[in-house]
Amino acid sequence: MKVVMFTNTFTPHVGGVCRSVQQFTQEIRALGHRVLIVAPEFEGAPTDETGVVRIPAVQHFNGSDFSVPVPIPGYLKTTLDQFQPDLIHSHHPFLLGGTALRVSAGRDIPIVFTHHTQYEKYTHYVPGDSKTMQRFVVELAVGYCNLCDAVIAPGKTIYKRLREQGVTRPMAEIPTGVDVVRFRHGDGSEARKRLGIDEGPFVVGHVGRLAPEKGLECLAICVARFVQRCADAMFVVAGQGPSGKTVRDVFEKHGVSDRLKLLGNLPRNDLVDLYHAMNVFAFSSQSETQAMVITEAMAASVPIVAVDAAGVRDVVRDGENGLLIKSPIPGGGDVDVVSDRFVDALIQVHDAPHDRYRQWSAGAWQTAQRFSMEEMAARTIRLYEQVMSSNRDGNHRHDAWSAALRRIEEEWQIWSNVVDAAGHAIIGKDIHVF
Repeated sequence: MKVVMFTNTFTPHVGGVCRSVQQFTQEIRALGHRVLIVAPEFEGAPTDETGVVRIPAVQHFNGSDFSVPVPIPGYLKTTLDQFQPDLIHSHHPFLLGGTALRVSAGRDIPIVFTHHTQYEKYTHYVPGDSKTMQRFVVELAVGYCNLCDAVIAPGKTIYKRLREQGVTRPMAEIPTGVDVVRFRHGDGSEARKRLGIDEGPFVVGHVGRLAPEKGLECLAICVARFVQRCADAMFVVAGQGPSGKTVRDVFEKHGVSDRLKLLGNLPRNDLVDLYHAMNVFAFSSQSETQAMVITEAMAASVPIVAVDAAGVRDVVRDGENGLLIKSPIPGGGDVDVVSDRFVDALIQVHDAPHDRYRQWSAGAWQTAQRFSMEEMAARTIRLYEQVMSSNRDGNHRHDAWSAALRRIEEEWQIWSNVVDAAGHAIIGKDIHVF
């Protein structure tokens, strides 16, 4: 099978979608299939990539670390003619996501879409951010789902939400897996030695992109208040982004800046070691569809303390593999109330008897087993095969004329989806185009 993956984010950008594409590509290729990745140019991208086509892009869009691809008609034609794909897998509902739909239509091949992101929680990266913009991106994503042959939801909560929002296409729940063998074996003592931390201190850890939508200010406040109360505690953070300064400022304000280590992005092997240096993994983002770093920490047998949210509650089981903090108001809540509960949970882990801590640790490892990358890739291949079989059973004609008609129809549907999404956002109903 030959698959083309379209994604708006890829190396060297650091984030969940990038890692998901990388991991699925690696496993699908290991199963004997061919994968071509289509992604924007990024500053610092490798020059010796294999199986990757880079699209010209505007760098650092709106001051972020994202690149925005510039569509160039016919740019991919020769490459796709040579590759002869059997299926398209899109990872975004806009920009290169639109290109993915057009390639699917023009070549009369099926398209699968993974709904990685709660897009309404990322509109602050777009000029003119507003409630209307948030409604628009939700409607746009739902409409995009309904233009695809199948949709992948990374977790139960997002699966249910997409159905409630109006997605009618066939759907499958397939999280991004974790390399459980790799994350099982790490050297926490070596990581502590590199960081100048003895074996004694209690390490609260966090890994991820340090961005406003990840709830880092709330997390920093919670952990800073915790380390104020526990003299042997430290906070170690791996990742980069604009909220790194916010975390540092919070710790300085609380007078505990000497108990914070901001490490930036780490090589993969060092990251595995870091997980094994942690006593607990702390997480407060409410913008996830799947918190991949949580399953990575669990694969290293690290218990979790996290705020209850979509994507998180699909993995964290309160009292089994960690502690789940109920936010007083859905979607956020009062920081002081969340902080009190979060601090209490961290203290509960800190003070837990050895047997209780071992139960949480074992529960984390057992949970991670359900998310093995090999199993998730196999489930994805089965979905691809089902979609391709349905496509064949539909008696699609594979001649130039039918492909041209499908491309015209798809182009019309793409633009209708944009107009309908705008109508829902602005006046609460579709604006039908005739």
